[in-house]
Amino acid sequence: MPDLSLKLPNLTAEISWSWRMRDSIDDIFGGRESGEVREVKVGVSVAQINSKKNVEGPQRKLEKLLSQSGNKICADCGSPDPKWVSLSHGVFICIKCSGVHRSLGVHISKVLSIKLDEWTDEQVNDFIDLGGNTIANKKYEACIPDEYRKPTPDASIDERSEFIRRKYEHLQFLGTDEQIICTQRPRRTSSAHTSSSQEKQEKKQYDKQATRHRIGNAFRNSWGRKDSEYKNSKKNTSMAAMVEFIGLIKVNVVRGTNLAVRDVVTSDPYVILALGHQSVRTRVIKNNLNPVWNESLMLSIPEHIPPLKLLVYDKDTFTTDDFMGEAEIDIQPLVAAAKAYETSTITEPMQLGKWVASKDNTLLKDGVITLVDGIVKQDISLRLQNVERGVLEIELECVPLTQ
Repeated sequence: MPDLSLKLPNLTAEISWSWRMRDSIDDIFGGRESGEVREVKVGVSVAQINSKKNVEGPQRKLEKLLSQSGNKICADCGSPDPKWVSLSHGVFICIKCSGVHRSLGVHISKVLSIKLDEWTDEQVNDFIDLGGNTIANKKYEACIPDEYRKPTPDASIDERSEFIRRKYEHLQFLGTDEQIICTQRPRRTSSAHTSSSQEKQEKKQYDKQATRHRIGNAFRNSWGRKDSEYKNSKKNTSMAAMVEFIGLIKVNVVRGTNLAVRDVVTSDPYVILALGHQSVRTRVIKNNLNPVWNESLMLSIPEHIPPLKLLVYDKDTFTTDDFMGEAEIDIQPLVAAAKAYETSTITEPMQLGKWVASKDNTLLKDGVITLVDGIVKQDISLRLQNVERGVLEIELECVPLTQ
């Protein structure tokens, strides 16, 4: 693999480096001669063929359902060729609407990619049982007022957010299977404007909190919550839903090493990932200071890219979950590399750059950005901060809007 890494020994400001990195990536992608010969791999192993056959079981079922006329467009805005689904509601949706769904939380809408996520037969069968876009829209859009305009493919993020929240979270357009009864026909409101000053004030108070408090409190002791207990976070959810997304980042939480003890001699760790106002979490691994999650989680990338925050907690049943460390990653260089690759003709694997480990950051080793099989990735090993010990290993993959 050609080594085209960028040496940055004096890295002190991650964000300023990201813009230098972007210029360097442009040079890398733009500096190749058009006549340069590239190696094309055509061999396919038996293992790859068998693996493909195994994947095609649930994929074929999805493709059959996707071929139905009502499923060829996004259930919420009508965009053609949707590549995402809400597993909770049985609908196919576009990537822009999927960002709004994801910001509502998995307790309202669990989002999966048709191609990027690994589906189980059980997930596919449960999704098929919900019936697809036509059946779902007959239920969730039964009582849309005549004067209300459903979002179109070119709708703004505010329009999508208002409609999707009213449709799935507040259930304002809901009908029943036996008989559609609309006791109250809601009128369209501009709630985003009428409560904007209040939301700005809440956002200021939210941002003033320490990272681990404002993110961790949203998740700790949330197992077993009732849906009604999420009402207090609706305003923050609303703010998150009104952000324009430029892509997605797939985070594979690989493992933790030598984590802190919080339960006498061991811990029950889990990891929270946060990007802006979005948060997702891994499963809990019981009684393990060296847990192996190998769990992939997806977050939407806002137009103004914030750092990716990682927080580790020890799960407690009867008391508040214990803090086990945190870390922060600037993902702008990875996003810049992915954007540059989208407009390039490069096919061979290569190293695009690296986040150099130094005393000014928490890296155990260089965080290398690579292009492999058409995917821009970065492997990172971090020492956890504000805790006595612990290391976290993750793999990042940038997913462009075209997927």
